Formats: sequence, structure tokens, C-alpha cells
Amino acid sequence: MGRRWRDGRGELVAQRDDGGPSVRVPLEIATSYRARTKGLLGRDSVDGAILLSPANSVHTFRMRIPIDVAYLDRHLRVIAVRTMRPGRLGMPRLRARHVLEAGAGVRGGWGVRDGVRLEVVVPAEEG
Repeated sequence: MGRRWRDGRGELVAQRDDGGPSVRVPLEIATSYRARTKGLLGRDSVDGAILLSPANSVHTFRMRIPIDVAYLDRHLRVIAVRTMRPGRLGMPRLRARHVLEAGAGVRGGWGVRDGVRLEVVVPAEEG
């Protein structure tokens, strides 16, 4: 189930387990080395979330804000979630293939927690 995204924008979709409508969140996709390395560094806020792919760990050195971090397996299932303050080094997750970052405190309202499978929707390429 290999995923090949490009740097750009999309939408993160989380299904709610209470039967309510799915949650759709603006998503920035960072797949190039440069985009993954930059991530959320130097930002004061996040509009939605950023997906780093491939990735299995993150750090918050030189970050200005605390962030929620969700480690995702190759099927986009959440295998671990953490809130990290600036200046921290996250533990690598061996099964993680992608990392989702968002402002601290927002992921709970989106339903992003252990075991949840997420979906990434990208606009169809014009051609």
C-alpha cells in the first residue's frame, strides 16, 4: 500500500466513532527532504495539520509552539500520539511511516487517537 504524495496541500479526514460526520481538516503535505526538515519550524500557529512522509520521528528544537504529534503506520492508522513542547526530541516509532503534526490540543477534537485510521485526500491533478 505504497503512497506517493508530493509537497502541497490536501485534506485530512478522520471518521468519528460516535456516528457523527467525519472531521475534515486542512492539510499541508511535506514529502521532500527540504519540506520535511522545515516542518513547523519558525511558525507561531498551524492552519490544520502537516503530514511528514516518510517519517518515524520528529523533534521540536527551534519551534515556537507546543504541538500534537500522531505517528501513523503505512495504512494511516494512528499507532501513538504525543503532545510535545518546544525543545524536545521525540522517540522514533519503528512501525511509523508518517507523522502528523498539529497545534497542541486540537487532535482530540478531530478524533485522532490510537487505533484510528485516517484518510488523506489530495485534489486531482490538472492535466
